[in-house]
Amino acid sequence: MSELAKLNNRLSDAFDPTETGAVSSVAQPVESRDDPSRLPFYSGMLRTVTLFTAGCAFAFASAIYLGGNVALYMAALSVSICLSCAFYMMFRAAALRRASVNDAKVVEARQMQNAGLVAEMHEAMGDIVVTRDMNRRILHANSTFREMTGCGEPQGKTCEEIGIAFRPGDKVHSYDVEIATPYGQRIFTWHDAIAHDGTSSRLMISSIARDVTDERAAIVAREDARLRAENSNAAKGRLLATVSHEIRLPLSGILGMSHLLSQTSLTEEQRNYLDGMRQSGQSLVQLVEDLLDFSTMEAGRFRLNPRAENLRQLIESVVEMLAHRAHEKGIEIASIIAMDVPDYLDFDPARLRQVLFNLIGNAVKFTTKGGVLVKASMKGNALSIAVEDTGPGLEASEQARIFGEFEQAGSTMQRSGGTGLGLAISARIIREFGGTLSVSSKKGKGSTFTLMFKPASALASIAPSSRIGALRPSNVLLLAPPGVAAEATAGSIRALGGICTHVATRRQVENLQRQSPSVLDDVTDIIVDHRVAVAFREILQTWPSVQGRTIRHILLVNPEERASQPRDGFDAWLIRPLREKSLMDVLSGRLRGMEPRDAINDNHHPGFGFSRALDETSRDLHVLIAEDDPVNARILRAVMEKSGCTVSLVSDFGALSQALLGKANLPDLVISDLNMPGGNGLDILPRLCLQLSSSKIPLMVLSGDTARETRSNLLDAGIAAVLTKPVEPKRLIEEVLRLFPQKRVGRL
Repeated sequence: MSELAKLNNRLSDAFDPTETGAVSSVAQPVESRDDPSRLPFYSGMLRTVTLFTAGCAFAFASAIYLGGNVALYMAALSVSICLSCAFYMMFRAAALRRASVNDAKVVEARQMQNAGLVAEMHEAMGDIVVTRDMNRRILHANSTFREMTGCGEPQGKTCEEIGIAFRPGDKVHSYDVEIATPYGQRIFTWHDAIAHDGTSSRLMISSIARDVTDERAAIVAREDARLRAENSNAAKGRLLATVSHEIRLPLSGILGMSHLLSQTSLTEEQRNYLDGMRQSGQSLVQLVEDLLDFSTMEAGRFRLNPRAENLRQLIESVVEMLAHRAHEKGIEIASIIAMDVPDYLDFDPARLRQVLFNLIGNAVKFTTKGGVLVKASMKGNALSIAVEDTGPGLEASEQARIFGEFEQAGSTMQRSGGTGLGLAISARIIREFGGTLSVSSKKGKGSTFTLMFKPASALASIAPSSRIGALRPSNVLLLAPPGVAAEATAGSIRALGGICTHVATRRQVENLQRQSPSVLDDVTDIIVDHRVAVAFREILQTWPSVQGRTIRHILLVNPEERASQPRDGFDAWLIRPLREKSLMDVLSGRLRGMEPRDAINDNHHPGFGFSRALDETSRDLHVLIAEDDPVNARILRAVMEKSGCTVSLVSDFGALSQALLGKANLPDLVISDLNMPGGNGLDILPRLCLQLSSSKIPLMVLSGDTARETRSNLLDAGIAAVLTKPVEPKRLIEEVLRLFPQKRVGRL
C-alpha cells in the first residue's frame, strides 16, 4: 500500500466517530449518560431538590408555629426557593466548567492529530512546509525542506540566508522559488499565509511550496512547439503564395496562347490536341486554387463574405458551366429549384459556387451514363442542396473517408485526375457556413451529396418569390426520353404552377390520344427534345389545331447541337440545361413573334468572339496595358486588338507613371499587372487610380495574389476590377464591356 493510501486510511479513522481506539474515545460525546463525570452533577441536583423540600416543610411548620400567619409562611417559602435556586446554579456552573474543559481537550487533541496527518501528507507528496515569525526567521521546517535545501538546522535563519531565491508570482503572497537541490536546480511555487500561533497567540507566516519543475518544462516545450508550428505554417503559406504566383505566370501564357490558337484555322486533330492542352491547364489552375485554399484554412485565415444573392441564378450558372463536360460524355445535367426557396438569400456566393462546382464537377466526372441532377429546397429555416448522380456509387469504407484530406475514390484512372482536396475543402467551407456536407450512396446505384446550412438572413423578412404561379396558364406536353433532363423540365414547369405531361415514345402519345383525348385538348405548348425530334416529326406535323389559339412547338436542344438542328416547324428553341427565366419567357409568350434563336440567346451569355465582342466604334477605345512578362503582354495585346481596341504597352511602374502623368492624350482604360519592376503595386496603383479619378479613366488590375485582403484593399482604393491570373480572354472582355457598356454589340 502506498504512503498516500495509508494516510487516507488514517484520516478516515480519525474522522469516523464509529471507530474504536484512542481517537474515538476522545471523540465520544460528553453528554453520555454512562459518563462517570456526570455523577457529581446528579448528586448536586439531588441535594438541591432535598433542600428545596426541607425549606418548604420548614416554612409550613414556621407558619403553624407562629399562629398560621400567611405572610410569614410566604416569606419563609420565598427564602427557601431562593436558597434552592442558588444551590442549583452553583452546581450547574460547576458542571458546565467541567464539560468545557473536556471539550477543549477533545478539540485540542483532534487539532493536533489533524495537523500531524496533514504534515505527513505534505511529506508524502514532497511539499515543503515552513513556519516563520514576522521577521521571516524560520521557526519550524519539515524534513522535505531540510532535504531540498541541505540545511539540517534551519531554525532561526531566513530563507535568503539558506540560499533560496524568490521571484514574484502572478498572485499576492505567491512566488516562484529556485532551490539548488541535491537533484539539481528545481522550481517551486511558494505560497505564504499569515496565521496566529495557537499556543502563544503571536502572528506567524505559514508557507507551503510544491515542486513544479517538470510542469514548467512541459509548458515551455509546448510553447516552443506552438511557435515552431506557427512559423512553419507561415513559411508554408509564404511558399505556397510564392509558388502560386510563379505558376500562374506561365499558366497565363499557356492558356492565353491556346485560346489565341483556337481562333485560327485548325484541323480536327489539332483542335483535339488543343482541347487537351486547355483542359490540362485548367486542371493545373484548380490544383493551385485547392492548395491555396487548404493552406489558408490550415492557417486559420479563412473568412466568409456573405451578401444577398440569387441562389437560383448561381446554381444555374454552375450547372451551365459544367454542361459541356456532361454532354461530351453523353450524360444529362439539370437543376430544380423548389418554390419554397426565396429569390434572395444571404451567403458567400463565391465560396458556395466553389463548393457546388466541386460537387457537380465530381458527379459529372464519375458518371458515365444517366445524368446529374441538382435539387435545392428549404428544410425549415435551412437551405438544402442535393447533387444526385447515377454514377458507380461508393462503398461504406469510401463514404467514411471521402471528406478527408488527400482522400479519393473510384478507379486508379479517375483518382489520377485530382488531388483529393476538393471535398475536404468543400466540407470545411460548409462548416464555416454553420452547416454540414454529407453523402449517401450505394455501390452501383449512384451517390447523393447533400449540403445544408442556415442562410444568414432572416427568412421571414424576405418577400415571397415572384416565381409562384408564373406558369399557371401553361399546359405543356413534353416529348423527351426518360432521364434527368425530362425530370427537371417537368418538375420546373409544375413548380412554377403549370401542367406538364411527359411522354417518351410515339406509342405512348397514340395511347394517350386514344384513351384520354381530353388530356391533350388543353395543351398550350409542346416541348420536343432534339434527340427524339425525328421520331415525333410526323405527329407534330399532323397535330390538330385548336380554334382561337396556337399551340407553340418548342425544340429543346444541347448548345453543341443547335447548329445542326432544323429550324422549320418550331416557334422557339430552348437550350439545355434549362434556365428558369428562359422557360418562363417562352411558355408565357413573351417571345412570340421573335426569331426562334432569341429564345436560345436568353439562355447564355453574349458571344465573346473577338470580332463581335465590341461594336464597330471600338477602335476609339484606347487601352494602356502594363505587363512585364512578354508572353502575357503579347496575349493581352492580341485579345484587345482582336476585340477592336487600340493598344499601348509598358513594362514597369515607372513607364506606367510616365504614360499617365502630364500627358494630353490619355488612354480610355488602363490594365496593369500588380507585380512589376519599379515599386510596390499595392502602393503605386491606388495612387495612380486617385490621380485618374478626375478623368474618369478606369484602372483594371491583374494579379496572381488571391488573398482576399489584397483584393479588398485594391477595390477600396477605387480600382475598377481585380482579376486573378490566369485570366480567361472572355472574362477580360466581359469586364471591359461592363466598364464600357456602350461598346457592346447586339446579341448573336
